[in-house]
Amino acid sequence: MKSILYSLVLLVTVASCSKVSKSKDITAAQDYNSFLNSENQKLEAINKEYAFWSQKLEETPNQFPYLGKLAGLNGSYFETTGDISKLIEAEENYLILNKKTNFNNAGYLRGLARNYISQHKFKNALELLLKAEENGEKLNDTQKMLFDVYLELGDDEKAKFYLEKILNLNSFDYLIRTAKWNDHKGNLDAAIKYMEQAVIVAETSKNEGLMQWSYTNLADFYGHNGEIKKSYNYYLKALELDSNNAYSKKGIAWIVYSYERNPEEAMRILNTVTKNYNTPDFFLLKAKISEYMNDITAKDGYLKEYKEAVKNKNYGDMYNAYNVELWAENNSSIDAAIAISKREIENRPTPLSYDLLAWSEFRKGNFERALYIVETHVVNKTFEPNALYHIAEIYKANNMLDKVKSLKEELKNSAYELGPLMEIKINQL
Repeated sequence: MKSILYSLVLLVTVASCSKVSKSKDITAAQDYNSFLNSENQKLEAINKEYAFWSQKLEETPNQFPYLGKLAGLNGSYFETTGDISKLIEAEENYLILNKKTNFNNAGYLRGLARNYISQHKFKNALELLLKAEENGEKLNDTQKMLFDVYLELGDDEKAKFYLEKILNLNSFDYLIRTAKWNDHKGNLDAAIKYMEQAVIVAETSKNEGLMQWSYTNLADFYGHNGEIKKSYNYYLKALELDSNNAYSKKGIAWIVYSYERNPEEAMRILNTVTKNYNTPDFFLLKAKISEYMNDITAKDGYLKEYKEAVKNKNYGDMYNAYNVELWAENNSSIDAAIAISKREIENRPTPLSYDLLAWSEFRKGNFERALYIVETHVVNKTFEPNALYHIAEIYKANNMLDKVKSLKEELKNSAYELGPLMEIKINQL
């Protein structure tokens, strides 16, 4: 999901944010209405192709490579609908393929690794990719994925090593990864520059898949940089290629909610998306918007639906970060938040994982413990606004008010990215 997996939930008006006002509305319903209820032709194509290869496999069961076709289609189905069962089916198919080839086919190893990345099973993915690297087939493809996994695991040194291995300023795959690397390092201007170059390469190739991917990622970067109009326009460009792109619709809904402060319209957009695309994080976003609208009954209903959804064991550890944030809000579930945080650190010892643990300890009242964790593992190691907010609250609890003041100014610049509810909390720091 981009690393796609490293994308997350796009999470009154107050005086400090006067720049956000109705006079600066940039969206218009007529721009995107035609995309909201369009037929899902992509899903129809996936189903048709899946039926074709299923029949081929049934007729010639010894042709096990057909399983690779089915696994790829299951992955596409998951991306199109959010149906987690399809991602698990893809895993099962890739496992059969790898067992039949004694885990010695680099392409199948990468396919299963890609599936594990989507499931946040990064250590499992790494093990497979190291086997693929040893195999040597299409080594450059393996090295690209090794960069992705090491970055997700918080091993910046090895991530940089593999990024340098694939250096090619004419390569789309290199450009998007160096953009991601710069964003990770807090250099948003450079990240945007490289992603803009990736867009040019994608458009030159006329590959609609690459174009759509680069449009949505550039839209995200522009949003982080406060260039909301550009962000909006690129989400629209992605929808012109695929009218059912749920990610772009969610991005537009966030602009309508966080920038234009029109929660009713944002909710209307989201409700059209979730008719055909369902993942638990949509319930959380709807809960936040409902809270902003002072509709506590709706908020509680969406939170209940979220909690019910993540009981599905197929999600594994995919929603650990969301769960920690939610569980940490209540004394009755704070210990569960701490336990999940520790599991997330075991899975991927990144600054953001340690931030989850620090926040959980803070919420439990262990202020000094929380301070130790952020100063050891988080401060100056991530520039994500949500983590910076957590650091500021932990500093405040430890009476480090000078540091709170400097972070507060930085957080005010991230008000759009964090959303209206968080903006209120920032002003209370």
